[in-house]
Amino acid sequence: MQNVQFDAAGDLAISPSDTSSFSDFDFLIGSWQVRNVKLKTRLNGCTEWVEFVATQELRTVLFGQGNIDHFRTDFFGKPFEGLTLRLFNPLTRLWSIYWADSNAVTLDAPVSGSFQDYIGYFFTRDSFEGKPIIMQFRWDATNPEEPVWSQAFSADNGQSWEWNWYMYFSRL
Repeated sequence: MQNVQFDAAGDLAISPSDTSSFSDFDFLIGSWQVRNVKLKTRLNGCTEWVEFVATQELRTVLFGQGNIDHFRTDFFGKPFEGLTLRLFNPLTRLWSIYWADSNAVTLDAPVSGSFQDYIGYFFTRDSFEGKPIIMQFRWDATNPEEPVWSQAFSADNGQSWEWNWYMYFSRL
């Protein structure tokens, strides 16, 4: 499923799947151990991966039309906490996913998208090290007891993608 295209101005035009719903992230409710596998550096041909463990806890908010999770690890040399806020817009039927962490303490611009057949696709324009990119998140909930999140960057307007981070979830 491809739910992102470029409009006449070159902006991302993201449309929901036919089955997009506020319950799409219900599989993620609860407490998780997360095995993270990420490229050591990005968008430079790096092939060295680093791994670390974290925990994540998710609860619903806004009567199920949103959720918040807390991500915690000590991998970065000190306690690190991330916060994800996900909101479902009933008018557009798109999810917006926002991120903040204890290093930057700012809310990042959201990635937007939806699920189809238990796979979620989310996109945004962003920058990395001063270069414009498209960022993609993918949620694979085909096995809701062991979901997988992944992230990719494209420096060429979606012609190619560097998958640079995978998170493998298991219930605590």
